[in-house]
Amino acid sequence: MTATLISLISVCIGIFGGVFAGAVFKHRSNGLIGNVLAGVFGSIFFIKSIGRLGFDPMSIVGDGTVNMPLFVCNILVSFLGGIVGVVVGYKLRKMIA
Repeated sequence: MTATLISLISVCIGIFGGVFAGAVFKHRSNGLIGNVLAGVFGSIFFIKSIGRLGFDPMSIVGDGTVNMPLFVCNILVSFLGGIVGVVVGYKLRKMIA
């Protein structure tokens, strides 16, 4: 597994987190497209900022094998980033309106 594939998996998990957050928090949903975009950007932001602690895609495959604990941590942060992206997107939309 390469770092690029891990990055794509992280973004897909972020999309899933955004759609999941829209389904659970119906009053904070931004619509399907809004939740997908919020999931993408939230996931990327979280992985880029929090991933510097050691579970970015390059650290996961640094020695040629997949470090599963770091990979699971990456997936959890991506999912959380998608959820937070939806909530922050909703708050920004309400603040602008």
